[in-house]
Amino acid sequence: MLTISNNSRFFLYHESVNMRKSFEGLSVLIQQTFPKELFSGGFFIFLNRRGDQMKVLYWDVDGLAIWFKRLEKGAFSRRKELSNCMNRKEFLMLLEGITPKRLQKRFSL
Repeated sequence: MLTISNNSRFFLYHESVNMRKSFEGLSVLIQQTFPKELFSGGFFIFLNRRGDQMKVLYWDVDGLAIWFKRLEKGAFSRRKELSNCMNRKEFLMLLEGITPKRLQKRFSL
């Protein structure tokens, strides 16, 4: 099970990734795209070319962990409006397949 706190950071890798990549291959992509963020406690999201598979690489207490999800129907949203850095709500909407036309916040802290 993937446990997500409210202050977690999510980094979306916008290019398609070969899902055969594991810890080493994905961590190299992270080091190239998001320098010095690998061990920061963030979640790094990778999608395959068809958009029906997702891998999330993150630093657990004592090592790297991978979470994998494969959809039987449909695909994850590949909207270019999604920034490289997401919050928890945007990540959960991506997992659920929700494609908002516009995110409107009630207030900001």
